[in-house]
Amino acid sequence: MDTRPMRADARRNYDRLVATARVAFMEHGTGASLDDIAKRAGVGSGTLYRHFPTRDDLLHAVLRDRVDSLLTRAADLLTAPTPEPALATWLRFYLAGAATPRGTSTVIIDALSPRWTGTALGSCADAICEALGHLLDRAQHARAIRPDIDPRDLLRLTNAIGVAAERTPDPGEYADRMLALLFEGLRAR
Repeated sequence: MDTRPMRADARRNYDRLVATARVAFMEHGTGASLDDIAKRAGVGSGTLYRHFPTRDDLLHAVLRDRVDSLLTRAADLLTAPTPEPALATWLRFYLAGAATPRGTSTVIIDALSPRWTGTALGSCADAICEALGHLLDRAQHARAIRPDIDPRDLLRLTNAIGVAAERTPDPGEYADRMLALLFEGLRAR
């Protein structure tokens, strides 16, 4: 792999493609036309594919900042005094970003499957799941959350809420209501 820094014009094209893709994915979902993204960014399709050989590479670049913020937030919440509210806070934070860009929840659900192992998106999904696992483990050790809950299943359930919330007039309110119902089922009795 070439580790040389990008030329200034290549860096500008890369950044413009990521910014344009973020907007296109917000407007049209993660299935937005790559050729349209290249055109809107003012570059040729060849330039887009040189930087991002697959749609998943472009999605990863668009989601990278979001994933980094999720991992940082999870690490910060590991020191919260009460584990269950920390877990709920992180899941709300996760869902708030899952709607941007539209379709992100579906992408993460898909990236959890074995066929994505070893890919950039698969690694992101694994890192998110691991961060969630630490928060979940802490809540389970405090006996606030049932011990039979698995972080991958919890992430899939949370993503399902995100997918459903995208189709409602008030996604934030819907997600909060569904998380409250989810936590009723998660709590240890």
